Amino acid sequence: MSEPTPPRDPHRALRPTSAGVLTAALVVGLVVGWLSHRVWDSWFGHAPVVTWAQPVALVGLAALLGLVAWATYRSTHPRAGGSGGRLEPHQAVNRLVLARACAIVGALVGGFYLGYAVSWLWVDVELAHQRLIRSLVAAVGGGLIVLASLLLERACRVTGDDPEA
Repeated sequence: MSEPTPPRDPHRALRPTSAGVLTAALVVGLVVGWLSHRVWDSWFGHAPVVTWAQPVALVGLAALLGLVAWATYRSTHPRAGGSGGRLEPHQAVNRLVLARACAIVGALVGGFYLGYAVSWLWVDVELAHQRLIRSLVAAVGGGLIVLASLLLERACRVTGDDPEA
């Protein structure tokens, strides 16, 4: 005879990452990125160069998170074409923590590169255009990380009728 499952407390339920947290991380990154140009320029006489490695790494991380989100969704929703393999609870929690951390860091990093890009607008120096374009691509990479992380977070959801959820 199995024991009845206790009713769920709605105050203890996990909620998705809030838009407020992501917006705050974006704004902090934006301000720090915009200020970093001026601080580096005044302290060291030049601002850092953005190479293609940074945007490529961010887009690659977003793609990896997207693949994990897809695999997680297939594991938690076998009717959606998955193999029916069960995702262990500790694995789901680990992926949820990864998703939330990456969403916040992605917003922070995306905001940083966006702020850095904005700081190069209307600046007439040799590498300003190059830094602007590469920083914008890196900001898009940060946005893709946020998107993929939110998809992973949603993929960790299970239906309420599963007693082992």
